Amino acid sequence: MTSSTALATLLDARETSQPTMPITIAPIPAAFLNRVRREDLDDLGQPVKHVEAQGGEPCRDVLRRAFPGEQLILASFTPFTKPGPYHEYGPVFVLAEESGEQVLRDRLPAAGSPTDYLREQFAVRAYSEDEKIVDAALIEAGDFDATIERFFRSNDVAFLHVRYPAYGCFSCRIDRG
Repeated sequence: MTSSTALATLLDARETSQPTMPITIAPIPAAFLNRVRREDLDDLGQPVKHVEAQGGEPCRDVLRRAFPGEQLILASFTPFTKPGPYHEYGPVFVLAEESGEQVLRDRLPAAGSPTDYLREQFAVRAYSEDEKIVDAALIEAGDFDATIERFFRSNDVAFLHVRYPAYGCFSCRIDRG
């Protein structure tokens, strides 16, 4: 079984709770992916690190966990576009080469088990249009959709960031659909 067949089987077997409101998972910017893959430089202008996956690394570009042996890039990334005190950088893994995998961006990534992109616990941060933090919560996977809906009920919230709590790695940006 190829890794893409294994991935399709895994995704088909999962039912992921979804918020009732439409959402969009923002793709990682193409300019960042091109720079780290072609120029070996991250968002801070530092050389990226090429690694062979042990298996389970969160691949930000395809919103899934890496399979053992996959070639990855570890790089500093900022999801922010404006200067300010919340403009932070953090480590992300991306596949070393474009995979052509279909990434569903109109639904939340799988969450709650050790093999899911988001595991049992993660941080959700709500930001305003000018990229200032409005609210934040450390949540369990079962509270994901309710937290998104609660944050998006506020007109002050423009988008959400999801982060892994232990290492602080950026997971994804969620926009209103």
